[in-house]
Amino acid sequence: MLKPKPTPAFILAVAFVVLVPLLASQEATPSEREAMYYRYLEFASYVKGGSVEPHWMADGSSFWYAEGAPDNTVIWEVDPHKNTKEPLFNTARLRQALTNVLGHEPPYHGLPFDNFAFIEGEKAVKFGVEDTEFILQLDTYKVSRAPALSEEEKSRLIPQVTRRDPYGYWPDVYEVLSPDGGWFAGIRDYNLWLRSTSDGRRVQITTDGVQDYEWNEGYPRFQPNWSPDSRKLAVNKIDFRGAPKIPVVHYIKQKQDVDWVYYPKAGEPRAHSTLYIVDVLSKQQVKVDAAEEPGPRPLLWRPDSSELLFLKVARYGLKLELMAADPNTGSTRVVLSESDPVGVSFPLRQPQSMISLLSDGRRFIWTSERDGWNHLYLYHLDGSLIRRLTQGTFPVVRVVAVDESAGWVYFTAQSDLQRPYDTHLCRVNLEGQGFQQLTDAPGQHEIRFAPSKEFFLDMHSTVARPPIVELRRADGILLQTLSKADTDALVNELKWRPPEEFVVTAADGKTDLWGVLYKPYDFDPGRRYPVIQALAGSYGHTGMPRTFGDVSGQSLAQLGFVVIRLAPRGTDGRGKRFRDVAYGQPGQHETADLVAALRQLAADRPYMDLARVGLFGVSYTGFMVLRALLLAPDVYHVGVAVAPITDMADHWRNEAILGPPAENEKAYADASNPALAANLKGKLLLIHGTSDKDVPISHTMKMVEALIQAGKPYDLLILPEQPHEPRGISWTYMREAVRRYFQEHLKP
Repeated sequence: MLKPKPTPAFILAVAFVVLVPLLASQEATPSEREAMYYRYLEFASYVKGGSVEPHWMADGSSFWYAEGAPDNTVIWEVDPHKNTKEPLFNTARLRQALTNVLGHEPPYHGLPFDNFAFIEGEKAVKFGVEDTEFILQLDTYKVSRAPALSEEEKSRLIPQVTRRDPYGYWPDVYEVLSPDGGWFAGIRDYNLWLRSTSDGRRVQITTDGVQDYEWNEGYPRFQPNWSPDSRKLAVNKIDFRGAPKIPVVHYIKQKQDVDWVYYPKAGEPRAHSTLYIVDVLSKQQVKVDAAEEPGPRPLLWRPDSSELLFLKVARYGLKLELMAADPNTGSTRVVLSESDPVGVSFPLRQPQSMISLLSDGRRFIWTSERDGWNHLYLYHLDGSLIRRLTQGTFPVVRVVAVDESAGWVYFTAQSDLQRPYDTHLCRVNLEGQGFQQLTDAPGQHEIRFAPSKEFFLDMHSTVARPPIVELRRADGILLQTLSKADTDALVNELKWRPPEEFVVTAADGKTDLWGVLYKPYDFDPGRRYPVIQALAGSYGHTGMPRTFGDVSGQSLAQLGFVVIRLAPRGTDGRGKRFRDVAYGQPGQHETADLVAALRQLAADRPYMDLARVGLFGVSYTGFMVLRALLLAPDVYHVGVAVAPITDMADHWRNEAILGPPAENEKAYADASNPALAANLKGKLLLIHGTSDKDVPISHTMKMVEALIQAGKPYDLLILPEQPHEPRGISWTYMREAVRRYFQEHLKP
């Protein structure tokens, strides 16, 4: 399905989406509100349509997609040149042909499959039914069984996961297929291996990797990067020897044991990450110069494999360099450099999105926030700036397509100044002229460009408007609406009411803040409702709901709460000045903004009961929960903080906010929540997993000790053996605890 992908940043800020869904009440007769709450957790099941997953065909413009699966599947073929949409298969004819082969009627009522592969130059298709693969000749509708592949043959074609990121911030580390399709590259026993796609044989490429001195493992995790000629791999080798580690204790084993995991605090030494270019034929390793700690990030190769481009970010994030390496000698050169006294912003989890290399291999499009807003610049690979392409008081999000033949760069941007969190498709030509915003409907626009660059699919929605999928020409002209979400069941069965978008003024008295407010299905303006602020965003990230179907806020509201999501100053998406308010003083301005917003909203909404106000947050927003409870104890009465960062000095990533600890001792001290423990007046629930390797349980233990010393009561839920995002029954148990805590202490 075509739907917006949440960035890894979004996952931390809106973990509320998955933390509030709870098990059904243990009461024999749950209240109508609780029953509606649990139904809202299944929100997506009440929405039909409004999504399309395009499968592009050989001409680069036509595509097919499935709809109505599994019971009444139809597969549509769309020809944008003719502006037609027709069934790709004659369902009755195909089902009859399958019946003759199977000896019985195939399952369901429509097509018995929703995926297939074209073969024989799109004259036939291969699909699976009842664990058997079949081939259908499209001219005759003759169906035959496909030759069965052995399990070994199947395994050769499927990349294997070598390690899964437990936090969901980084891509899983898979085997990576070479450009020529001959080999998978992956990590095995700390070394680089290849696996043949033709016969499955494995070839060990490196032999010097050992635990704590590992090829392409550890943190951060980057996949092997193949050269276009399939002869070389760019791979990091990470040295954890001597790097700071912390214990993760396994308490519930018959005999407790300890894992020691890499975890530097702010200012402590980091693991050394060295970039190598490895020749897969000779197995020769070429060390890339000037590419040690902090870790280099391979981006892409030039089309002729003559150079590898990689990113190097200085510690504390004050300088960033785009560099090029000679794969034969390892010598490097700086292509361009960016610096900023409060840190250079770059997409930590997808650095490849910063650069788009043009087909001539000599020019590239670069994204930079150098003037305070993220914009596009055209560079030559010798480092010279050719020209600036975009400008304005809005941020570019990412380049989605470049049509060099027509001279257009297509990109998404938050270009509507009246709705700054909306994301639109725009374009500008390579001369930096002809800027156009190609989409106009309010909301978030998710774009899929055809390989031909002549057409695109636009799926768009707002928090209050259901999604629509449209087919448009590259110039933005609408051809047809392919799918529109049906929300009748939401209205009729869930009594759904659209969330309310709002704008308030920040604590500085001049900056607009945007947010979303959710009400119960049986909302009565004459009643008084407790309020929960579900914190959205952290420094450099935004968790603002921008698309239809935010389960977290809507479901919790059904229990009788008014739920508010707000992005205060210090979060991302509104330019550098908006974000950098929090630099050096995290939690200060954000708390003031949360309070200012709360009071402004309540001023003309008498149904909001400011005597019953709660907060919810996870990780960094868990830090914000504590911060608000301790800095504004007369405003906030109940807080739930899951795996919270409590002391900024105890987490190395906070160097990006506070700089070197030795030079900013006061800033780190001012950002310590345990130091403010005596301010606590309200109810606080702390939740933490004992195996959290991202924000160790020591964070919560320090907060607990400070509360004990201050004589302040608190509630604590420990989840044995659970990581940063708890799983299984522990996850469910935690969610139930969150619901109970708010109901018990805010009394909706």
